[in-house]
Amino acid sequence: MKKVFAILCIAGITYPYYYIFKFIETNNWEWSTSLFFEQINQNYAMSILNADLTIAATSFLIFLFYSLRVKAISKNQFIKYLVSLCMVGFSLALPLYLYDNYEKNN
Repeated sequence: MKKVFAILCIAGITYPYYYIFKFIETNNWEWSTSLFFEQINQNYAMSILNADLTIAATSFLIFLFYSLRVKAISKNQFIKYLVSLCMVGFSLALPLYLYDNYEKNN
């Protein structure tokens, strides 16, 4: 399973940044925050995905704070997961957490 989580970490970095690259390429190599948020909420289907990921990432963030508070994770681990969540997204943060905390039952 650790190999699966490692592959998901790579995919969690690759796919989001590929689409960010394509967004910037489509807009003449210029970043536009207002255009980004306009397009991300352009229809109900995108709003559903946006809401789903927002709730999932927020839940994970609350879980991280709780885990730090009860000393289930170290401060360095907390920072690693927080940075991965903020710099890449939930697509990296969750697989990275699962990779680090997976233990075989055998």
